Amino acid sequence: MAGKRDLILRAAVGMIARNGVRGLRVEDVAAEAGASTGLIYYHFKDRAGLLTATLDHVNDRAEHYTTRALPESDDPRVRLEQRLLLELQDVDEVRENSLAWGELRASAVFEPELRDRLAAASRLWVAEIAELVAAAGEHAKAEDVAERLTALVEGLSERWLSGTLTVARARDLLVGGVAAELGA
Repeated sequence: MAGKRDLILRAAVGMIARNGVRGLRVEDVAAEAGASTGLIYYHFKDRAGLLTATLDHVNDRAEHYTTRALPESDDPRVRLEQRLLLELQDVDEVRENSLAWGELRASAVFEPELRDRLAAASRLWVAEIAELVAAAGEHAKAEDVAERLTALVEGLSERWLSGTLTVARARDLLVGGVAAELGA
């Protein structure tokens, strides 16, 4: 059973996915989580603390669903491709997480307290992908390749979630992007 802190974070992710960061009110999160606003302030200090903890929660969830289903392949290219493709799944948890990530990223323009945390999370993701890129072949600029591929995932995710691409098309384009970066 989830603790109150986790329920609050889940509620915040859902509300950000539906209403954006600017529409996030602590009172609404409390109501959705079945908690008091005082409990939110106890756990997170203020709205900014709730936002940064929510960003961390989104990252933890993404780490969970992108690593639990990875193939047992010895081929690092297969692991790289699958790790990236797991960000484009038409399932509720991934959809909600991707929406919240996009909203948090966009809001960092207006919420400076999110920028450092977002930058650190992005650097970590790029570093993880760069390891897979390096393992997949002789890539002197594995970090550059990883930066391009993670940016591609984010852009494709936004287009999929906004309805301008199907998830199948987004996944096909991502596979093509990996092939373009690593060679066919």
